[in-house]
Amino acid sequence: MARRRKGRDVNGILVIDKPAGITSNGILQQVKRLYGAAKAGHTGALDPLATGVLPLCFGEATKFSQLMLDSDKAYVTTAHLGIRTETADSEGAVVSERPVPSGLTESDIESVLADFRGDIEQVPSMYSALKHQGRPLYEYAREGIEVERPARPVTIHELTLLAVRDGELDLAVHCTKGTYVRNLVEDIGEALGCGAHVSALRRTLASGFTLDDTRQVADLEQMREQGESLDGLLVAPDKALTMFPELALEGQNLRSILNGQPVRISGQSFSGPVRLYGDSRFVGLGEGQPDGDDATRVVPRRLVSSSR
Repeated sequence: MARRRKGRDVNGILVIDKPAGITSNGILQQVKRLYGAAKAGHTGALDPLATGVLPLCFGEATKFSQLMLDSDKAYVTTAHLGIRTETADSEGAVVSERPVPSGLTESDIESVLADFRGDIEQVPSMYSALKHQGRPLYEYAREGIEVERPARPVTIHELTLLAVRDGELDLAVHCTKGTYVRNLVEDIGEALGCGAHVSALRRTLASGFTLDDTRQVADLEQMREQGESLDGLLVAPDKALTMFPELALEGQNLRSILNGQPVRISGQSFSGPVRLYGDSRFVGLGEGQPDGDDATRVVPRRLVSSSR
């Protein structure tokens, strides 16, 4: 006997402004219950301390969550100087305290920040969710076990000093996936000679969405209490894939793609992921492969079931 599916089919993306003090999964479960959705996932966890842009994927949109995870991110963070913690943020135990250099100027800070712009390498924190032998590193850290972590390349596209206060710096960061802002702040603190940790972190960009695109969970709850449908708040998954070019298909090419078969497009030469459309609707993601002079072989990679 087939198992009955719990929840209803809900498809699309909802971007939440995550509040502090709760995990990303905690927010996901709240919103999933509000929608009564059968399938949902988030696209990159934020620490409980952090707030801001958290895209949630429902149903067919979950097929594209990995691509969304791979997108650039942006943050505004506050670095508290003079104190290092176990977790590199204010939730961890203090491991060292040093005085902030007297007479530290914005020019001094800018000269240090310059070394962290562009391509750098980071050693992930032991309190990260990266896995070692199937377990997240933070589980080892809580047991007092140190695991060797190789440095990983990341790119800091922008690193801007927004404000300097007594013992604190406000920074704006635009970076590639896999960048740990906590580590970045800690390393900047070491370069300044006093150490530092993150005391506030707000994500302002993820998967192409900004704070202007976000919704508050409290507003969703109020809508439900008033008997309003939440489905109109969802956006189509292709809204998170605008970094890829668009290709319109018709006729036999469209039918072939929807049947999972590659097609040859004459008169165009391109490679890499491409958004596929047919009959003015998004049908999925394909991959272009050059196929001779001025032609491309397009292979379907992720199709939305409703387009079949």
